[in-house]
Amino acid sequence: MDDPTLHKPTDIEKSAGILHVSSRNTSYENVSDPVTPIPVPPKLRTWNQRIENLSGLEARGIKRVLTEERHAASGSAYAQMAMLWFSANISANNLAVGLLGPLLFGLGFVDSAMCAFGGILVGSAATAYMSIWGAQSGNRTMIVLRYFMGYWPAKLPCLLNMILMIGYGTIDCIIGGQILSAVSGGSMSIVVGIVIVALISWVIAVFGMAIFQKYERYAWAPQLFVLLILVGAAGRSFNASLQSTDLVSGEPLTGGPLTAARLSFFSLQLSVPVSWAAASSDFYVYYPENTKPWKSFSLTMTGLTLSFLFVNLIGIGLASGTFANPDWLAADNISSGALILAGYDGLGAFGKFCGVIIALGLINNNVPGTYASALGFQVLGRYPKMVPRYLWVCVIVLIYFVCAVAGRNNLFDILQNFVALMGYWVVIMVTIVLEEHFLFRRGKPFDWTAWEDKKVLPIGIAALIAFLVGWAGAIIGMSQHWYTGPVAIKVGGVGADIGVWLGCAFAMVVFVPIRYWELKRYGR
Repeated sequence: MDDPTLHKPTDIEKSAGILHVSSRNTSYENVSDPVTPIPVPPKLRTWNQRIENLSGLEARGIKRVLTEERHAASGSAYAQMAMLWFSANISANNLAVGLLGPLLFGLGFVDSAMCAFGGILVGSAATAYMSIWGAQSGNRTMIVLRYFMGYWPAKLPCLLNMILMIGYGTIDCIIGGQILSAVSGGSMSIVVGIVIVALISWVIAVFGMAIFQKYERYAWAPQLFVLLILVGAAGRSFNASLQSTDLVSGEPLTGGPLTAARLSFFSLQLSVPVSWAAASSDFYVYYPENTKPWKSFSLTMTGLTLSFLFVNLIGIGLASGTFANPDWLAADNISSGALILAGYDGLGAFGKFCGVIIALGLINNNVPGTYASALGFQVLGRYPKMVPRYLWVCVIVLIYFVCAVAGRNNLFDILQNFVALMGYWVVIMVTIVLEEHFLFRRGKPFDWTAWEDKKVLPIGIAALIAFLVGWAGAIIGMSQHWYTGPVAIKVGGVGADIGVWLGCAFAMVVFVPIRYWELKRYGR
């Protein structure tokens, strides 16, 4: 059988004669709170239909994929679940996060590797858990969230997820631009490299699910090939015996400062894979409804864990080599992209070719986030929902292109502060979903057809309060370049980022009693 994600089911949006994707009920769904269609000028409708009829373009937005619209899946189709995440994350932006262990936190090779391993496992598990709802419900992740947080409160994580995906798009474009500029010896500016990465990402994301699933199916192979060459070419300069050191004094890191550095890097490593949790169901909505949750979880977990571990260990190795290799140190002073390219020293023109492949591999990571954030616009409300998904893709790409150009010289600051900051709210969201699922909805079926019925979905009082209180916990526990919370500053005597853990704990404690009250008072 064919891969269900590579087929384009009948698009109800095209046949409805309007631009938004849920303007009318169908015989398959009984929605008691229908959304009134918004009139669209005939010329605009005709223009839109011509675009959506382009071969391979996905017209569907956030409309639920009905059971009748799914396709039977083969073993290779399910393997695509793992392949998608492996391909999307075996990329230079995740490699750059590995650089931060030795270069920013002063951790040795073993300390950095162990923190990366633990953080990646926890973050990947959270994303894998959130992925199980896609096939079960036929709904996108931010629509599924309405069943756990309520119709209106779920819009807050949706907005934050759009910011998150735009931020990662910015990082991808910057690193891609840096590498391409380094390959050219500086004759190509970073801005031109940013344009190349953004443009190709835009083309693939505009066409949607079918095209990018095909792209991700094969795009991992050249990435894996050139990364293995990087290991072979640069591995001899990796310093596996590097010890954790205070980067200011040069003294060995011990005691409280060492614990603080480990905690901060662990939290940063967790924040990267967990950032996909708010989008992981988006890519499974065309799979059969009877897809086993354990299958979605295990395959997603496999793809995420293998890819993140592989590239982070390479990043840690490159960073460890800068302490003994002056050429690498000089390259790092230029940019992280230049450091990656320096790993290919000695390979001549072939090394530069590998650098180009590494840069283009960032598109693998950029496309799913662009796709998910475009869907997020439609979740925000009635009017954004009437705008076709492909137009929102254009808006998203334009935003992160401008941000990348503006921030192209401040990559490390963006990585350190933005990635961790966004990880706080995702962990809080997952905590609320877990508690609602296992404490309040266990054994009770979901009515997935009521995805926009405000009278059926939870009100979300408990979820909203827990989410905000969780943020308060994250604020007092965060440690960023521009702010350190009152609790964070006490860790190790120098401060450590424990915002993820305090945010999770605060939300966990607050949600349960308020949710009991909410169910007793409102019954939903």
